[in-house]
Amino acid sequence: MSKKILILPGDGIGPEIVAQARKVLDVLIADGLDVTISEAPLGGAAYDQYGAPYPEFTQNLARAADAILLGAVGGPQYDTLDRPLRPERGLLAIRKDLNLFANLRPAILYPELANASTLKAEVVSGLDILIVRELTGDIYFGQPRGIRVNANGEREGFNTMLYAESEIRRIAHVAFQAAQKRGKKLCSVDKANVLETTEFWKEIFTEVAKEYPDVELSHMYVDNAAMQLVRRPKQFDVMVTGNIFGDILSDQASMLTGSIGMLPSASLDQNNKGLYEPSHGSAPDIAGKDLANPLATILSLAMMLRYSFNDETAALRVENAVKAVLAKGLRTADIYEEGTEKVSCSAMGDAVVAAL
Repeated sequence: MSKKILILPGDGIGPEIVAQARKVLDVLIADGLDVTISEAPLGGAAYDQYGAPYPEFTQNLARAADAILLGAVGGPQYDTLDRPLRPERGLLAIRKDLNLFANLRPAILYPELANASTLKAEVVSGLDILIVRELTGDIYFGQPRGIRVNANGEREGFNTMLYAESEIRRIAHVAFQAAQKRGKKLCSVDKANVLETTEFWKEIFTEVAKEYPDVELSHMYVDNAAMQLVRRPKQFDVMVTGNIFGDILSDQASMLTGSIGMLPSASLDQNNKGLYEPSHGSAPDIAGKDLANPLATILSLAMMLRYSFNDETAALRVENAVKAVLAKGLRTADIYEEGTEKVSCSAMGDAVVAAL
């Protein structure tokens, strides 16, 4: 039975990078991948068309899809909108609506890009980390939240950090199972010395660990984890943490690889239905200039093939095509260095298609 893919180009550079992934997808379809494709707006593009960042039209297609490919959302022209109407609220809404609680962000340094990292090559060469981030709980979604006037007549902002036991347990199982398929080492990141929420997180992870005796579990405070990612990143195999810490640490890890333009991500529900997107933002400063790096989006497509469609052969085919292009010396501006060939966003997409 044909699988349904929904494409959400989004804002900024989103349409440009998604177009390159679509070229790759078209090759796979021509070679027998059985999928149907639909398209809808999300974020600012959705607000422009429907007056909402996650309109009913997009909701219906997203709920019916087997997997979703997203470009990026956001732009300065939307910063003055009321908070519920801003593009980023559409991204949070689709994650919550589809219960996409498990965010997987691999940070892999390709040998050809060792010099693109701001860290010494000997520190990052061979880097291969998987960060598992809980995506639908924590302080981003906790209630109550808002801005109010307190008893002293002073304005204050407030948010609630909150995790239910079931939310912690389900992300724990995802993380342990991911570690089983890799190096069997899992580091859970918390701030249990200060925050009761993450003290509870640590307690539940310690309990769940008993179900995975083959995985070595360690715990690390988030401030130390941030330092260790720079000091000795290859000590980590799989890292797992909550929503806000994961948001920060995964972006930090991305720069170890030379560019956030190289990092794909997957956000999965309990049945591996997923939203796949690059880890970077909409980069409005270069939108429409054919300068963006499409490789993270193309690699996100590979993750879709692996996790939602269980097609390891096709996933490896896409990943190997990306490796071949890098080995050939082609680089977009964000990963360019002397001695390589600088190419545009569309030219990089064409090169991956040729490598396929």
